[in-house]
Amino acid sequence: MNVGMSLPPPASSSSSPFLMLILSSPSGAGKTTLTRMIQQRFPELRFSVSHTTRAPRSNEVDGVHYHFTDHESFREKVKGGSFLEWAEVHGNYYGTSMTEIIRAEQDPACSGIIFDIDFQGARQIRARIPDVVPIFILPPSMAELERRLRGRGSESEEAIARRFSGAKREIANYALFDYLVVNDQIDRAFETLSSIIVAERSRRSRRAGLAESLLRHDVIVPDGEATA
Repeated sequence: MNVGMSLPPPASSSSSPFLMLILSSPSGAGKTTLTRMIQQRFPELRFSVSHTTRAPRSNEVDGVHYHFTDHESFREKVKGGSFLEWAEVHGNYYGTSMTEIIRAEQDPACSGIIFDIDFQGARQIRARIPDVVPIFILPPSMAELERRLRGRGSESEEAIARRFSGAKREIANYALFDYLVVNDQIDRAFETLSSIIVAERSRRSRRAGLAESLLRHDVIVPDGEATA
């Protein structure tokens, strides 16, 4: 497993209202469904489409689910400093392009971005962007996680065992995340996630610019003076 970092962080800072969310979870915890629900409620949040060298699955569309590429092209992008974060997992590369973030920040209709990455990527991004909001989705139990993995009905016993073992490794890194959301019931987990987004948007560091602009442009009546 190799990880690396390339470029300096984007323009977003602790005083920026632009919201950067990391959603991470072990396989089978419901992250994909929750991400889709979040995008429906908050269409102004853009999904960050990662680059990968793995082969696309039958239901995946290039440029929508991933930017699919080959190993040589990926390594060239790493050398050129194109990725905010990247990792090698099970022989394939995954990476978040700086271009995704820049386009989102420059889009007037976009107020934030969602990263769907594992704990390796979360560690890298958090080290470079202090105000990123890392959220980890937990299953209610390991037994339920195994049931969900088996319920897919599309993977071999070997693949299920590998994902289950990987889930324990992912959960072991929970301390990298600010929020832990238990997905015992999808609608309840969704409302918890939505509440986190609303609360983070109201954080003082994100609203300070608005407060300061009001102070600059509004007339403040000193204490003790009557108004007309």
